[in-house]
Amino acid sequence: MADPAMSVTPYWEVAFDADGDPEGRRRDRLLAGVTERGVRDLIVFAHGWNTDRSGATRLYDRFFAPVPRLAPAARIGYVGVLWPAMRFSDEPIPDFPRAVAAGPPRRPELDKDTRHALLDAFPGRAILVDQIARLLEQQPPEEAELEEFGRLVRTLVEVVAPGPQALFAADTLAEGVPQSEPEMFAGSSAAACEEFARALAELEAPGAQQEFRLPNPWDGAHELLRQATYYAMKRRAGTVGERGLGRVVGQLAKAAPGVRVHLVGHSFGARLVSFALRGLPQGVRTVKSVTLLQGAFSHYAFAARLPHDARAGGVLQGQQNRVDGPLVCCHSRHDAALGTMYPLASRMTGDSRSAAEPVMGRVLGAKWGAMGYDGVQAVPGTRAYTLAEALAAKLPASGCVNVDAAAVVRRGGPPAGAHSDILHAELARLVLTAGRVR
Repeated sequence: MADPAMSVTPYWEVAFDADGDPEGRRRDRLLAGVTERGVRDLIVFAHGWNTDRSGATRLYDRFFAPVPRLAPAARIGYVGVLWPAMRFSDEPIPDFPRAVAAGPPRRPELDKDTRHALLDAFPGRAILVDQIARLLEQQPPEEAELEEFGRLVRTLVEVVAPGPQALFAADTLAEGVPQSEPEMFAGSSAAACEEFARALAELEAPGAQQEFRLPNPWDGAHELLRQATYYAMKRRAGTVGERGLGRVVGQLAKAAPGVRVHLVGHSFGARLVSFALRGLPQGVRTVKSVTLLQGAFSHYAFAARLPHDARAGGVLQGQQNRVDGPLVCCHSRHDAALGTMYPLASRMTGDSRSAAEPVMGRVLGAKWGAMGYDGVQAVPGTRAYTLAEALAAKLPASGCVNVDAAAVVRRGGPPAGAHSDILHAELARLVLTAGRVR
């Protein structure tokens, strides 16, 4: 299959299955092509949690478009990573045409495109998807039906996945043991649905009084499905990063040892490229920069010790040292997906709170926050800049760097907020700055 027409050249796509196995022909074209085309700097971009293949290609086309103008003398090659993520079509993406990011249906029903996406992401589960869709459409009032909905969702996403993916769900380790499953899987599904419903109501009408109208728990059920699906994509992103992309970058280092690789990831794609560092062969120093755009994984992932538990550390602790350059984390307070929904979905069993306590991410975020909301945390020596400062500065030659990108990553409605608002020339320029691409 020929790679699609793009705004930049040379451009390659490399595709992986859910277990991280690459499509051989695309990989081989990349390994041969970087030498044949005289590439010195190779920018490798991995898409995030809410993107199908056509959407991924359009994302790469739009993000890469300013790069030749920003670095006209550089010999740059471009790679788009394709991996089997799930797209909820009711979650609009700023700057994308409606055909790619459709407007929301009447919540909480599943629209046709999202049902098809669920079948693609979880093959062989048509009966489960039909049962889930039927409950969302009928919205039975009994609490037992919400519990049944939760059971169906858990079965759909396979909390304990078969094959190698089961090893890649955790962001933190306690005494070497991966963290437990999130409370949304282990606790009461009805309570989780009600909590998500309250959070959605607050996002849609911040500060509004909710006393006279209780949020519909089936709105929360729809969000429970979304978050559970994203949990499965989170697990998959780690698998593809370490078992797939990390190995391909190692092969690239052998095939073209002079090429400087710059990894870029959005959302769970940020998790994917970070886990790729863990999959690099020993001694490979070809990765010259990593740029994480609204990374949808724990802000403690690179920490050696967690502030709230000295026995625990991040699953990627020390991996920033595999980069022969900086690891740059862009974050924005306008990212509602990571500021509110991510902490609720990530809270572990045993940390549940009474129903009277606040539900918003600003309360839970310190413990269960995502780096795309407030940056890398608990890593000594991490430097912090605004986006304007980072573009004007000479960034550190190594270590973690937080960049507050809220000046441009700011548009988008509920439930995701500005999570996907990344198509900005300033962010493309930041990738070049981090990699010292000239």
